Amino acid sequence: MRAVHVDSAQKSQWGPSQALPRRWARIASLALSASLLSLGVARGTPAQRSSLRQLDAELRDITAKVSPAVVQVLVTGYVAVDAGSPGQAAVVSRQQRLGSGVILDPSGYIMTNAHVIRGAQQVQVVLTKPELRVDGPPLPGKERSVLSARVVGFTNYFDLALLKVEATELPTLPFADSRTVSQGQVVIAVGSPLGLDNSVTMGIVSSTARQAKPDSPVVFVQTDAPINPGNSGGALVDLDGRLVGINTFILSQAGGSEGLGFALPSSIVGLVYESLRTKGRVDRRAIGVAIQTLTPVLAKGLGLPRAHGLVVCDLELGGPGDAAGLEIGDVMVEADGRPIATPAELEGSLYLHDVTRPLRLAVLRDGSKRTFDVNVQERTDRTDSVVSPLDPEANLVRRLGVMAETVTADVQNRLGGRLRIPWGVAVVARTVELAGLDLSPGDVIHAVNSSTVADVDTLRRLLDSFLPGEAIVLQIERAEGLLFVGLELTE
Repeated sequence: MRAVHVDSAQKSQWGPSQALPRRWARIASLALSASLLSLGVARGTPAQRSSLRQLDAELRDITAKVSPAVVQVLVTGYVAVDAGSPGQAAVVSRQQRLGSGVILDPSGYIMTNAHVIRGAQQVQVVLTKPELRVDGPPLPGKERSVLSARVVGFTNYFDLALLKVEATELPTLPFADSRTVSQGQVVIAVGSPLGLDNSVTMGIVSSTARQAKPDSPVVFVQTDAPINPGNSGGALVDLDGRLVGINTFILSQAGGSEGLGFALPSSIVGLVYESLRTKGRVDRRAIGVAIQTLTPVLAKGLGLPRAHGLVVCDLELGGPGDAAGLEIGDVMVEADGRPIATPAELEGSLYLHDVTRPLRLAVLRDGSKRTFDVNVQERTDRTDSVVSPLDPEANLVRRLGVMAETVTADVQNRLGGRLRIPWGVAVVARTVELAGLDLSPGDVIHAVNSSTVADVDTLRRLLDSFLPGEAIVLQIERAEGLLFVGLELTE
C-alpha cells in the first residue's frame, strides 16, 4: 500500500426486496448497541447482549464468505531506492515486498496492484485455505497453499495487474454494481496490512468518486476503513460480500492509516480484468480532444454561458473529435446521456463505453446545445509494453553490479543524442548489493578487453569467461568522451 504524503453519490437502486438497506440498518443498530455496551451503559441489558451477539454473527458470516478469495502476494525483485542527494547515481536494490490480491476466477486469475509487482523477479501467492485443490501432485503440509504466480499483464495508468496461478476451484468474489455504491455505506477491507495476512477492518464509504490527484482523471472509492501498507491489491467489499473495489493507496502524514483509504472502483477493475485476460494489456481510450475544467475567470473571458464543466481547449488534427465536428471553446455537458462536469467523469464515460459504436457527446456552443457522435479510439500504452523497465532477466549484469540495456535508437534518444560509437550497453542503474565499480547511469560500455560489446547478453558472456582476480578493462563512453575503466573481478 502506497502512503501518499502530501460528489455526491448516485442514488442507490436496490431492487424490489430492499434487503440490503435493511441489512445496513441492522448492522448500524447492532454496532450502536456494541458501542453502548463498551461504554458500560446499563452494564449491558439482555437485549443489548443479544444485539452484540447478532453483530458478531453477521460480521463472522461476511468475513467467512470473503476471506478465502483474498490472498497474500509475496514479491521478490529489484526496485529503485533513494540514492541520497540530488545528482547521485540511480540505485536499485533486491527487495521483498508484501501485498494482497483478489481471486476473480476459479481457474486462478488474481487481481492486485501494479505497484505491488513492479520490478518483480518472483511472485508467489499464499492462499487462505491450504486444503484448496491444486493442479498436479499435492505438496505436503502448509506449503501447498503457496503457489508460484506469473504476471499476465498490468496497467500503470490504473495501477492494476493480473496474476495467474495453476489452481482450480478457487473461491471468488462477485462484482458489486458501482452505480449502487453510496456515500455512508458500510464496507469491509480485507488484505495483509504490514504482512498480517487475512486481516479484516470495517468502515464506511467516505466518497464514491474521489479524484485523489488533480492531474489524474482516475477516480477512487474513498473509505475510512483502516487500511495500511500491505493492503494494496486487497478487497473492499459490501455487506453482501461483493467487490466494491481494489484497495490501492492511502493518504497519510505518518505512513499509517488515518482514515483516508482509496480503492479503484469495481467498474474499472472489471474492465481492466477482461482486457488483461484477453489481450495482456489495457489500451488507452481517446477521442483526440484536450479539455480544461472551467473556472469563473475562463467562463467570463471566453463569454461562455456557464462557469462549470469542461471546455475544449485543443483538438488533435484529423482525430475523432475533429472529424466529428467539435470545436475549441465547446463546453461538454453530457456523454452517452449522462451529465459530465469533471475530467474524471469524461474519462469514466470513455472506459465504460462500448467502443464498437460512437460516443454521443452533448456540448454547449453559441448558447445552444448540440450533439455529436465521436468515435473512441484505443491506443496501446507504451509504458505497459514490458513488465518492468528493470527486469532482472533482461537487465541485470551481476558481475558488474549494474542494470543495463542494449543501445538502440530509442536508448540513444534517452541518453540525450548521438553517441561517439553507436552500439554497446547503457548503464541504467547500479545495485546496492553488488555495486563497487565506478559506473554511473548513462555510461555506455563499448568493449571488454578489446572485445566488442553488442548487447547485454554479449556483455554477460564476456564477463563470465573471466576467472576471479583476472584483470578486465572496460571501454566506456561518458559525457561524449571515451575512457578506460579497469577492475579485477572478485567472484
